[in-house]
Amino acid sequence: MKIHKALTIAGSDSGAGAGLQADLKTFAALGVYGTSVVTAITAQNTMGVTRVLETPAAMVAAQIDAVMDDIGADAVKTGMLANARIIRTVADKIRQHGVQRLVVDPVMVAKGGHALLRPDAIRTLKSRLFPLAAVVTPNLPEAQALTGVEGTGVRAIREMARRMVDMGARSVVVKGGHRRGAATDVFHDGAVFHEFPAARIRTKNTHGTGCTYSAALACGLARNQPVEAAVAEAKEFITQAIRLAFSIGSGHGPVDHFHRYRAVGRTRGC
Repeated sequence: MKIHKALTIAGSDSGAGAGLQADLKTFAALGVYGTSVVTAITAQNTMGVTRVLETPAAMVAAQIDAVMDDIGADAVKTGMLANARIIRTVADKIRQHGVQRLVVDPVMVAKGGHALLRPDAIRTLKSRLFPLAAVVTPNLPEAQALTGVEGTGVRAIREMARRMVDMGARSVVVKGGHRRGAATDVFHDGAVFHEFPAARIRTKNTHGTGCTYSAALACGLARNQPVEAAVAEAKEFITQAIRLAFSIGSGHGPVDHFHRYRAVGRTRGC
């Protein structure tokens, strides 16, 4: 039996709702063996981020080499990369190890508003990492910041997606969680657009949605699914994870990464 493997290169969330903890939970829930590279340590809970310690770039490089030289990865995803030096290091290692299935989640701001990417690193993210990405997964505010396009309508979102493909990404998904009405994601691969709609779920427990979505997408790519099929599976997974999210702590609780297993348990009367 082939063991599918995925690597997350991201920050650590001490509250375990987002970051590499959310990624590893998602990998496990979807039957993919997960490995991790820590780019930053955050002191974080459901109320927000209180402190960040960035990992030295040399240590980021050493972690990537340790994983790729031994275990390898069928897909890689990036989350919080913190600064330009780490981004350059990650890009160099992605090239060195010949990674083709790369999901770039351009994490810029935490749920509570704390900046997770230095402003001077945005240009490096676009110029060094986007051209290596099979798919980039910004939310609407991130897409606006990355492209300079304002607005929330379909025409504006399609223009954002076009511009990010022009930056070198093979495809883009602009996530719809910050839009009004239905949470419709917009996919673009330079040739076609495709929309992935979902009804909006009223809940405050949305911590880790972006991390979980991109991790689920990486799982699909690790199993060699076409990008659009992986996006569809990730959309279904995160929608259910939000619908069945639960309250932990006093702020924004996490989505339920293991909702499929809990559903089986409920069916069996556990």
